[in-house]
Amino acid sequence: MSGYPRAEWEALADRLLLAVRPYASPHHALVDLPGPVSRSGAWSDGLEGYARTFLLAAFRVAGAGGADPHGFLPWYAEGLAAGTDPGSPERWPTLRERRQARVEAASVAIALHETRPWLWDALDEPVKARVVDWLAAFLGTSGYDNNWIWFQNIAEAFLRTVGGPWSKEDIERNLRQHEGWYVGGGWYSDGGSGDDRRQNFDYYCGWAMQFYPLWYSRILGERPEPVWLERLSAFLGDARHLVGAGGAPLFQGRSLTYRFAMLAPFWTGALLGATPLEPGETRGLAGGVLRHFVERGAVDARGLLTIGWHGPFPRIRQLYSGPGSPYWASKAFAGLLLPPDHPEWTAPEPPLARRGDAVVSLRAPGWVVSSTVGDGIVRIANHGSDHLWDRHADLDDPFYKRHAYATHAAPDLSDQAHREPLDSHVALLDTAGRPSHRGRIERVAQGPHWAVSRCRPMWLTDGAPAATWPGIRTGPWLTTASVLRGPVEVRLVRVDGAGVPAALGEDPEAHWPADPGPWRLRLGGWAVAGERVAVTAGDGWARASSGALVSAVYPLRGFDETGVTGSDGANPLGPRSAVPWAGTRDPVAEGDVLAAAVVLTGAAPEPVPPAVVRAADGTVTVHWPGGVEDTVPFD
Repeated sequence: MSGYPRAEWEALADRLLLAVRPYASPHHALVDLPGPVSRSGAWSDGLEGYARTFLLAAFRVAGAGGADPHGFLPWYAEGLAAGTDPGSPERWPTLRERRQARVEAASVAIALHETRPWLWDALDEPVKARVVDWLAAFLGTSGYDNNWIWFQNIAEAFLRTVGGPWSKEDIERNLRQHEGWYVGGGWYSDGGSGDDRRQNFDYYCGWAMQFYPLWYSRILGERPEPVWLERLSAFLGDARHLVGAGGAPLFQGRSLTYRFAMLAPFWTGALLGATPLEPGETRGLAGGVLRHFVERGAVDARGLLTIGWHGPFPRIRQLYSGPGSPYWASKAFAGLLLPPDHPEWTAPEPPLARRGDAVVSLRAPGWVVSSTVGDGIVRIANHGSDHLWDRHADLDDPFYKRHAYATHAAPDLSDQAHREPLDSHVALLDTAGRPSHRGRIERVAQGPHWAVSRCRPMWLTDGAPAATWPGIRTGPWLTTASVLRGPVEVRLVRVDGAGVPAALGEDPEAHWPADPGPWRLRLGGWAVAGERVAVTAGDGWARASSGALVSAVYPLRGFDETGVTGSDGANPLGPRSAVPWAGTRDPVAEGDVLAAAVVLTGAAPEPVPPAVVRAADGTVTVHWPGGVEDTVPFD
């Protein structure tokens, strides 16, 4: 059995909930966990610790039909009374005093709904009135440009069911925005950008955009919109490919410290019958993910979830993350709302081997996914997700703009890696040897095994703190492609010059100063990490390995040097990391196509280049061993 049985989910929920009690204020309204303070401040973080663990308690007790041997609901009810009391020293910040409180309000609303017969219905009327007043501050607010629209909808849906105030205008505006971010194939972009681009793809597509609409309907006691159910099912058909055979999820996007919160849409699909997965398959996938994290130190010796991925790793956090943030992982326990005799808990788990090795092209996010069952690794080539909020250049975010992501490898996150990206990256090197950053992704084409995109690379001037006018220089247009077969990605690169591609109509980065060149080219492979990393390089190859995991780069066309670069303390998967790379000694010429094979495998990689690359008439053909060919359009 790959997953946890229901009893182990319940036991873990109990352990997590009991572990936070020593960090609560006297009446439990604020849960002040140890860890770095968020940009919203410690007061807001205390509310976050309460709200997110309350959500876990709600799923745990409601799933047990109200059975509550540890007294979770009375404990949280006491906190609710103190937190909403304006005269209490433990009072919560209002939704206007701290904007982050609006996020936590949604968790409080869902928890109150799920425990209504045992908690809400038993509250004194003055406490109920204070809760309504606290949530009602949402009314009439606006300006939410991503998944935050659903925090308002959830809160107002709960208010509506308890006789509180709510706004039809708020709800209808938010539903229009939600619909505007749908991109097809079951996928939503988590908001858009100033020029109506929708390329914000990460776990928020599932644990927010697919989760909250269904809970909004659940709170109202309505059958969800049929189109929401259809989209959730389609999304899960894709998302299932982003979990490794051993339960490791894809390492990509922000808020990764929420860890197994990514299971929220899977359990939601099972709960509502909106999933393409067989009975028992959701349990197997979810249990595999949970086991993956628990066995690798996500829950520390105190029973706490820390900022990190496996164990603690503060570099993974965003500025909005506080010590209570990891408890959005509570969403993973929504499956407890399924009764113990539900087929999802009782049916045998389908064998993982049934999936087999596969390459799947996910056109909505612009990803090509390659999974290999033998080593359990999932890899994606990224030609569609950059998470830019406006049309202009920005810092190369390692959580979004790398060319590739995987379940068993993570980008280096050190300050140097932010300034000088290397792993899973393609860079032009200026005359001082500084690597360019990837500009906003412009999609070109996508096929069953490949995807193509282009960008304007950029450099950050030394000392420039952010994307300011004197702080950025742009390079020529750079077209890249990824062709995937098994553990191998053939990565293709062409320098196109300064001319604007016809498909764009205008140069989105023309306002920045241009770097005069000339430029050399460097292509980075996967970063592998562990307690120890072995590095080797030879004539026409470079390799780094940790345990059974091997990252290798083989130049195929145009590259004439290789090497391996190591780092300490940069990677969330281990204290030591290393990246193999290929480069050019001389400047690259406009129109030349360069290629390298980039390998990530749990088996010994092939010792010889695995493919032959030929370019002609605006297309590139990759000839694989055995006679298989992939032809990729570059224009």
